[in-house]
Amino acid sequence: MENVFKYYEFTDFFKDESGVFSGNQICFTALNDTHFLIFEKNEYGHNLFVSKFSSKSEIGISTPQILELVIENYDKSLPKHRIALRAYLD
Repeated sequence: MENVFKYYEFTDFFKDESGVFSGNQICFTALNDTHFLIFEKNEYGHNLFVSKFSSKSEIGISTPQILELVIENYDKSLPKHRIALRAYLD
């Protein structure tokens, strides 16, 4: 997974303080100024979300304006998971 995070320039993981991700660790990458992909790390693996915030400084602190689960339990070995991630980033 580290290669995925580095390749797509996700931030380092940090603790969610907003309660949206149950205090789990999250990291994100920007799609534009207000839309972001967020990986949540929980005890079962990684969940990928697309979200909308007023600015990246709100991530992990405030409730997003939009939050949609893209992939539950992301597995980089599954082509459909890689394709879904690339659909947002390529």
